[in-house]
Formats: sequence, C-alpha cells, structure tokens
Amino acid sequence: MAQSFFGGVHPDDKKSATRAKPIETLEAPAEVVIPMSMHIGAPCKPLVAKGDTVQLGQRIGEPGGFVSAPIHASVSGTVKAVEPRPSSMGGKVLSVVIENDFQNTISGEVKPVADPGGMTPEELVEVVRNAGIVGLGGATFPTHVKISSALGKADYVIINAAECEPYITGDHRTMLERPEQVIGGATLLAQCFGVDKVYIGIEANKQDAADVLNREIAKTGAPVAVEVLHTRYPQGAEKQLCQAISGRQIPSGKLPADAGCCIFNVSTACAIYRAVYEGMPIVSKVVTVSGSGVIEPKNLECPIGTPVAKLFDACGGLREDTYKLIMGGPMMGMAQYDTEVPVGKGTGCMLAFAGDEEQYVSDPQCIRCGKCVGACPIRLEPIFMYKYLMKGDRETFEHKLHGMDCIECGACTYICPARLPLTHAFRMGKQQVQADRMAAKARAEAEQKKEA
Repeated sequence: MAQSFFGGVHPDDKKSATRAKPIETLEAPAEVVIPMSMHIGAPCKPLVAKGDTVQLGQRIGEPGGFVSAPIHASVSGTVKAVEPRPSSMGGKVLSVVIENDFQNTISGEVKPVADPGGMTPEELVEVVRNAGIVGLGGATFPTHVKISSALGKADYVIINAAECEPYITGDHRTMLERPEQVIGGATLLAQCFGVDKVYIGIEANKQDAADVLNREIAKTGAPVAVEVLHTRYPQGAEKQLCQAISGRQIPSGKLPADAGCCIFNVSTACAIYRAVYEGMPIVSKVVTVSGSGVIEPKNLECPIGTPVAKLFDACGGLREDTYKLIMGGPMMGMAQYDTEVPVGKGTGCMLAFAGDEEQYVSDPQCIRCGKCVGACPIRLEPIFMYKYLMKGDRETFEHKLHGMDCIECGACTYICPARLPLTHAFRMGKQQVQADRMAAKARAEAEQKKEA
C-alpha cells in the first residue's frame, strides 16, 4: 500500500450496480447540443452558423484564450442553431445544435501523428490542445495548459485512477476494457516529461483493474507503475493523491506542479492516446448512469451533446418516485433541473434518487461533535467556517479560517450527524468571496481612471 492522507471518510461505494457492466455504446441521438463552455476558462467562439454542414471531429468552437480548449462536432450533419441552451451548471450557455445525418462522416482534420515516438513535449502539447482535451475526471481544466505549466517542474507524473466517488465505475470499466489506451497514454506522458516512471494511483477496491494494467505493462515494457491505494474518500483529489503516492504535500494556494507533481485523470490519458494514435479529438464520453431511481443502471459511451434524458431512456427509464437528479457523484455532483441538459466533457455520471436514498433535516442544528474537523482532508475547521458564513462574515471565512482552500469534496457534509449543508454553504461562500474580489478590483480600476 502507498502512503495515506489526512482526514477522509469511508462511504458505501455503491458501485455494485454497474461494476460488472461493460461499457455500451449509446446510439447517437437525432440532435446534439454542444455547449461552447465545457472547460475551466474562457468560453469558445462558434466557428459555424445555422445551415452549415459539419463532420465528425470537425472544430466548431475556437478557444477564447490560452486557458481554454477547442470544441469539436460529435456527429456529422447540419447546424440547426447557434443559440443559448440549458446548462448543467444552471442558466443557459451558448451552444451549437447539430441535426445528425447518421453518416458519421469523419472530418479531414482528424489525422493521427506520423511519428508518436519522436514527438517533442511542445508537439504533444499542441496535439493535446488541438484535440480539446481537458480534465475528464470532472475538473475540466485544459490539459495543454497543465502540461505546459508543469514542464521542467514536475518529476512525478501521476495518473488518477482512484475513482473514489460512490456509484461511478466508468474509469474502472475503461481500465478493464481499454488497458492499451491507459498505458499508451501514460507512456506518452512519460516521454513528454522525461520521467523514468509514471505512477497510476488506483484504489484497492479495483484490484482486478490493477491486475489488468500490470499485465499490459509487463507485455509492453511501459515505464509505468501501478500503486494500489487505501480505499478512502477523497483519494482522487489532487492534493490527497499527490500526498498518497509521492509523500509530498501541496502548499496552501499552490498547484501540484509546485510540489513537483503533475496529475492526469485516467480517461484524460486515454484521450491523449486517441488524439496521438487516431487523431480523434474529444467527441464522446463514458457516463455511469445509476442510483435507486434508475431501472437498469449501466455504463454508457455517448456523443458529447447527448441530452441526459436519452441516457435514462437507454437504462429503462426512471422510477415514478424519482425526486432528484445529479450530474456527477453524490459527494460533489450538481443537482439538475432539466433532463434536456447535454452530456459535456466533464460528465462522468448521472444519478437518479428515489425512495429514501437521500434524507434531509428541516431545521439542522450543529451539535459541536467536531466530526467534520476530523474528516476534512485539508485540515480546515468546517464547523467555524459554516458559523461565520451564516453570520455573513466572509472576511473571517477567507483570511482566518482559510475557507478558499476548501476543495468542496463533501466529506464534512457526509459525516455530519446534524446533516448541515456544509459543502453547499462553502461553495456559495467561495463564490461570494470571488465576487467581492472582482468588485474590489473594479472599484480600484475606476479610482485609477478618475485620478488619471
């Protein structure tokens, strides 16, 4: 076993419903809705207009800045509209709506790299950028930016295969069914960073996947090592995975690169492999569809832009008493208000809850047990962070309690016997602090203009 990290919880992994379910390919819908913002950073600018003909893999969204990633057509067909459509994050976002012609005509832009073994780091960065690859574990940070910022700094390259959130099994099935892509992507990253070994961190409850990867490593002689980790949430968080595998701790406010580490999700490694060896950008996503409200839970691979309603339909529909839908895992996912929201690059799971799977308390009261403090993997004090946010004291939350270091993992909410909405409060509090900062910056700039 590798090292451990601070705090954490041990929720029931709830993976049995889909653990043994192979990835099924979902038939592409008649219409896909592709948002122009599926990554952290500036939204993309549409390159197509209503009436245009597009092909599979064709670039349809141009990055809005360096911290951005291009977006590609996930089907071939005709652009039906370029307009705001419902977003999984709430509200609406500018989207390209494509009417599928079901021909799957591949764009001429889709070209594999002629000499993968001879690529320089800069060439790999460009391939990754052009393929629109982002963190596919849910973070959606543009991968080309991550690689560029870590070159020359990182001597530990880690593949995050922990998949520690309950219910989700897409990465597990990917490792079992596509080990050549996982190990091939890891090998490309080893070549890029010039390291002797790339480490794959995988939890002990996926030992079968670790065995499959080890057989692939032995067969190919790849510079990759599998590290089996303790099963504990949030094992897959960057700071925790870095500590568990390398023994290094990432300082407050810093990135893994500042500790000499660079971390990529296992699906991101597969995407890098496909971009290099097949030339195919991000056009599809493996999604686990599960929860007590789903009739037949499955792992489905679908085109980007597929309405989540189609995923539930492919799983036999939902129970009549379903009362909550979540995109993502139960610990960090976002509740959804519309089944027409599309699958994006960061969508790894769709959950439907029915019956008594999720329970609420109408008037939660803290009993000062301190369990949230012991569970926090960042060593924060959730009990006081919540108290001061409820008083509207964001200054104390930010500066004295270091609330902006919260990774919103949900461990404190899970462990709280009073069922306080801690993670939700911290997420909202951090957004308010960011808004305060932006307002202060705007005021300062306005003052400077007056003085000038």
